[in-house]
Amino acid sequence: MRLPLLLLAAVVHAAPAQRPNIVFVFSDDHAYQAISAYGDSRKLIQTPNIDRLAKDGVRFDRALVTNSICGPSRAVILTGKYSHKNGFYNNSNSVFDGSQVTFPKLMQKAGYQTAIFGKWHLVSDPTGFDAWQILPGQGLYYNPPMKGPSGQIQTKGYVTDIVTDLSIDWISRRDRSKPFVLMCQHKAPHREWAPNIKDLGWDKDRVYPEPETLFDDYSGRSQQVAENDMTLEKTITPLDVKLTRPDNMSPEQIAAWDRYYGPRNEAYRKADPKGRDLVRWRYNRYMHDYLGCVKSVDDNVGRLLAHLEKEGLLENTIVAYSSDQGFYLGEHGWFDKRWIFEESLRTPLLVRWPGVATPGAVSKAIVSNVDFAQTFLDAAGVKAPADMQGRSLRPAMGGSVPDGWRTDFYYHYYEYPRPHHVSPHYGVVTDRYKLVRYYGSGPERTDLFDLEKDPLELRSFAGVAGYESVLADLEARLGRLRKELEVPAQEDPYASGALKRAPGKGGKAGKKKAPEKK
Repeated sequence: MRLPLLLLAAVVHAAPAQRPNIVFVFSDDHAYQAISAYGDSRKLIQTPNIDRLAKDGVRFDRALVTNSICGPSRAVILTGKYSHKNGFYNNSNSVFDGSQVTFPKLMQKAGYQTAIFGKWHLVSDPTGFDAWQILPGQGLYYNPPMKGPSGQIQTKGYVTDIVTDLSIDWISRRDRSKPFVLMCQHKAPHREWAPNIKDLGWDKDRVYPEPETLFDDYSGRSQQVAENDMTLEKTITPLDVKLTRPDNMSPEQIAAWDRYYGPRNEAYRKADPKGRDLVRWRYNRYMHDYLGCVKSVDDNVGRLLAHLEKEGLLENTIVAYSSDQGFYLGEHGWFDKRWIFEESLRTPLLVRWPGVATPGAVSKAIVSNVDFAQTFLDAAGVKAPADMQGRSLRPAMGGSVPDGWRTDFYYHYYEYPRPHHVSPHYGVVTDRYKLVRYYGSGPERTDLFDLEKDPLELRSFAGVAGYESVLADLEARLGRLRKELEVPAQEDPYASGALKRAPGKGGKAGKKKAPEKK
């Protein structure tokens, strides 16, 4: 029997909407300055494929991390909880408790297929995934071993290509009757920044514009800022700047590597730069290699988008791109991250969500990696547990700051002293100010930063006349956030016994290496 047209229209309208697929592309140490959609003044690199997500969706300019370091950031994303709640504080000796609730587990229960490929870096094996293949530890750039449910296998090629290949293959073989969540997690552009062999000459020996703070002397702030060990001047190693080869290369890769780096390294040794000239040489080598890794990530984002388009999935798939935190590209003379300061605290976040994210929108809302789990659950129509500490980003996908949105944000970094001697610290961040407390590395000190007057964060305004009311307001905000987030009164998990120190052991960079010798 044929239904009347009005009744047929009602039936069609009442049909449940198809739940979106989710593809989360996650890189390691990818600075927002190295994404052309963010408009860095140095114009370091063009990233047309990542930029496409900004063009077709929303770019978040105040995406902040809770703890600027790899493993803890990943644990925050999986659980929707800060480090003191999920138990993963640092890269030195934390182990992720895979029995706790994570958003992939909740998605599985809701009928989603789940998969993760690439960098994991949480020590324990993944849980909550129907398919997984991960890099052991940090992983290698060339011909990396990988681990899956059946054990370890050896792969051939370049790691960013391999992770994308695995992701594309899984999409092709998925159960097409179910929606899916895919976490495509790249090692690049993590230290030691080893580019794809085919990209070695990609920048034609460009001399890169220097950041204004390349030769920062760290005056004007608490002593803890000066006591770091992550500078281009003192901390860089021969491997970092390719005076020695990375591990696990094939004979063909070695030959191509030597053809590129050999004559350039010889010219460097002959010139024998000193002082600031040496820092400038290291900076330019660092930019060539780091940005070469970024180029490969962008190329592979393009491959993944092309495959989604080929499969007819783009219009019902959320594609989000982010990184575990920001990264220093020579600012303040640094590489690495860890600090509450802008280049470290801010992470890129671009989201293409058809029908929800406004194409070309730019959001100034304070958002965070602690929000990702609840956003993905919201997209799938899955209720988030009450103890998750973020919020869905759906209301911010139009680019405006939603009514009632957060106006301040809590940050806490723990790992000390290895590998980079960055003081443990915590603080509160608003759209203009930061209050930072350093502890556990000598006498406790406080810095107050005014991003409007000092966007490069070169001066602390703590104790400066005229900032008394600002300081009092930030102190009140900090106390409220710590209470709301249930931060232990004893802020140091080592002192409280919640975490044991591992003397002499490193984190992401491994054991401390000798400075480069010429």
